[in-house]
Amino acid sequence: MTSGPIGLDLAEVSKANAPQLIDVPAAPGTINEKNEKSLSFPGDDSSLSASGRKDSIDADGKEYPTAEEVDTLRRVCGTVPWASYTIGFIELCERFSYYGTTVVFVNFIQNPLPPGSTTGESGTHGQSGALGLGQRASTGLTTFNSMWAYCMPLLGAYMADQYWGRYKTIQISIATAIVGHIILIVATIPSVIAHPNGSIAAFSVGLIIFGLGVGGFKPNVSPLIAEQYEARHPKQYIKVQKSGERTIVDPTMTVSRIYMYFYLMINVGALAGQIGMVYAEKYVGFWLSFVLPTVMFLCCPTVMFLMRNKYARRPPTGSVLAKALKLWRLAVKGRWSINPVKTVQNMRADDFWENVKPSRLGSNKPDWMTFDDTWVDEVRRGLKACTVFLWYPLWWLCYNQMTNNLVSQAATMELNGVPNDLINNIDPIALVIFIPITDLFLYPGLERMGIRFTPLKRIACGFFLGSFSMVAAAVIQYYIYKLGACGNHPSSEECLSVNPAPINVWVQTVPFLFIAFSEIFASITGLEYAFTKAPKNMRSLVTAVFLFMSAIAYAIGQAFVSLSADPLLIWNYTTIAVLAAIGGVGFWLSFRGLDKQEDKLNAIPESSFKGRKVSHGGMNA
Repeated sequence: MTSGPIGLDLAEVSKANAPQLIDVPAAPGTINEKNEKSLSFPGDDSSLSASGRKDSIDADGKEYPTAEEVDTLRRVCGTVPWASYTIGFIELCERFSYYGTTVVFVNFIQNPLPPGSTTGESGTHGQSGALGLGQRASTGLTTFNSMWAYCMPLLGAYMADQYWGRYKTIQISIATAIVGHIILIVATIPSVIAHPNGSIAAFSVGLIIFGLGVGGFKPNVSPLIAEQYEARHPKQYIKVQKSGERTIVDPTMTVSRIYMYFYLMINVGALAGQIGMVYAEKYVGFWLSFVLPTVMFLCCPTVMFLMRNKYARRPPTGSVLAKALKLWRLAVKGRWSINPVKTVQNMRADDFWENVKPSRLGSNKPDWMTFDDTWVDEVRRGLKACTVFLWYPLWWLCYNQMTNNLVSQAATMELNGVPNDLINNIDPIALVIFIPITDLFLYPGLERMGIRFTPLKRIACGFFLGSFSMVAAAVIQYYIYKLGACGNHPSSEECLSVNPAPINVWVQTVPFLFIAFSEIFASITGLEYAFTKAPKNMRSLVTAVFLFMSAIAYAIGQAFVSLSADPLLIWNYTTIAVLAAIGGVGFWLSFRGLDKQEDKLNAIPESSFKGRKVSHGGMNA
C-alpha cells in the first residue's frame, strides 16, 4: 500500500543536504530546539558568491554539495563517534549472553544425561545432554524461543517511542532479561535436572521472561547506535581528500558502516559466548554455560549507567503511531474496490499521500492532524520500508536452520572430539573476517567503479546466497543418508554414539559460509534500511517490524517441524532453498523501481512534528 515515485528533483536533493531544522543535541544527552535563522541553501540566488558559485557553507565552515555534485562526486564514509563503539560493546555483551545461553538449548532438551553424569557434561568423546526429549521437542522449543524473542520487539518499540524513550526501555529490558537468566540457571541445577518435568517447567518460564527482555532490548539499541553519528552529521557535506579530490561524506554510507561494525560486535559476542559455553557444557555442565552469560550480561547496565550523560538521546514522542494509523486510514478512504487489482492500483496512485497532506486539506483537515507535510513523506517512506521487510521471512527460514537442524545434522557426522554445537561458529567467524573486508574493499571498490550497490540490491543478493546455503545443506544430508551405516535414520541414539556417517563434520563450512555472506547483504542492510527510512520518531517501531519478520519465519518454521527429522531432512532443506530463491526473484521484481528512488528517499528532510514538546534537557516537557 504505497504511492508512486517520490517527487523530488536533484535541486531538492541538494537543498535537503543543507542544514535542516532538526533536533540535534547541543551537548551530549540533550536536544536542541529548532532554529530557523542564518541558514542558506544551494539554489538560493541571494547566496551567490563572488566567484559565481552559490554559497553552500554553514556557520561552522562545513560545505554542502550542489545538485550537480550530488550526482557526480564519489561518496565516502564519515568518522564513527566513540559513543557508538560503547553501544557496540553493550550489544557484544548482550549477544554473548544470548547466544552463549541458547547455543546449548538443543543438547539440553534433545539428548539424555550421559551415563554417570548429573550436570549434563559428557567429556571429550561423549554427547552432552540433560532432558532427553528428542529432536522434535528441541526444534519446537528453540523455534518458540526465537519466535517469542522476535515478537517482543514490537512491544519494546511501542513503549520506547510512546512512553519511556530508547535509553530507559533498554535499561528496563536488561533488568527483565536478568530475571529470565536466573530462572534458566535454576532449571540446570543438577538436583532440578534429576526431575525432568520440573526442569522443563522452569526452563519454559525462564524462556518467556528472557525473551521479553531480549525483545525490549533489540529494537532500541539498534537505532541508538546510529543516532550518535546522525546527531553530529545529519546531512551530506563536502570533504576534500589529500589528493585534492572533492568527495561527499554521505551519512547513509556512514550509517551502513556503523551497522557493519555493530554486526561485527554482535558476532564477536556470539562467537565468544557460543564457543565458551559449548565447552563449559561439555566438560563442566549446563549450569556453568548459563551462569557465565549472566555474569557477562551484567556489563550492559554498568556501561549504560556510566555513559548516561554522553549519549545523544531522542525523547519519547507520544501518540505518533496512532496518528500514523489515522493518516493511513484517511488516505485509503474511498480507494477500496471489490476488484483487488483496482484496490492495489488505487493505493499505489501518485496522489495517495499527496491528498492527505495538511497543506492540501487546508481548513478541512481533522483536529488530530497537528503535523506538517514533511511528516507525511516520512510516514510514506517508513511504510515503503515495511513493505520491503515483508519478504524477509523467506530469508530468515534459511538463517534459522543454523540454530537447530544444522546443529542436529552435525551430530550425525564424524566430530573427532569437536562438540556438535560448536560447528555453527563458522558463521560468526566468517562474519568477523569478511565484514571488514566488505566494508574496506568490496563496497568502496564498487563505488570507485561507479557501481552503486544500493541497499535493495544487497538484500536481493542476500536471498540468493541464503538459498545456496540450503542447497549445500541438502547435498550434505543426501550423503549422510547414502554413506551412513544407519541409512536414512542417522540421528537414532545408537548411531549418534557408535556409527556416525563417515563424513568430516567440517564439510558444513560450505552452508555456513553462504549463510554468513547472506547476512552481510540481507540482515545488516535490513537494520540500516529500517534506520534510514523510518520517521525519526518511529525508528524503534520500524526496526521492530524488521525483527518481527524473523518471528513470522519461526512461525512458518513450525510447519517444517514435521520435516525436521529423519528421513525427511532433505525435503526440509530443499523446500527452504526453493522458497528463498523465489523470494529473491520476487523481491527484486517488486522493488527494482523503488531502488531507483534511493537518493530521493534519503533526501526527505526531517519533519518539525515531534509529538510532544521537547525541552533542552532532552526529557519530556
